[in-house]
Amino acid sequence: MVLICGAAVADQASDASTVTTSSSPDATVSMNATSVAAGVGWVWGNGKLDFKGKGHTFKIAGLSVVDAGISSITATGEVYNLAQLGDFSGNYTVASAGIALGGGAGASYLKNEHGVIIKLVETEQGLRFNLSGEGVKLTLNN
Repeated sequence: MVLICGAAVADQASDASTVTTSSSPDATVSMNATSVAAGVGWVWGNGKLDFKGKGHTFKIAGLSVVDAGISSITATGEVYNLAQLGDFSGNYTVASAGIALGGGAGASYLKNEHGVIIKLVETEQGLRFNLSGEGVKLTLNN
């Protein structure tokens, strides 16, 4: 799900600054996605949200740009500002991207219309994708 680095510029780029390293996440996510593209492509996949001691599965769908070929993407993340489960589903756009974590890893912050922020960390080096302005849609299955 490292489709979130770089190309899109969110309207609220400073919102991710409200999530600091001292903030405790409300939940965690793990994601697996596939990207197929030749300039403009499609991303689909699934993930797991761990919220208040329970696991919830979700679907990933979105348009991507500046991709090439077929790639599998794996990422993990921390979820902030998630007070109720229903706020997780939504359209996420980049709030802040390309944050270096050392050792070649990177992180991106995504934000949805409910104010939920996901700090997403790529778990496979070298897989960098760009997300279109429409963002990516995450939908809970249960």
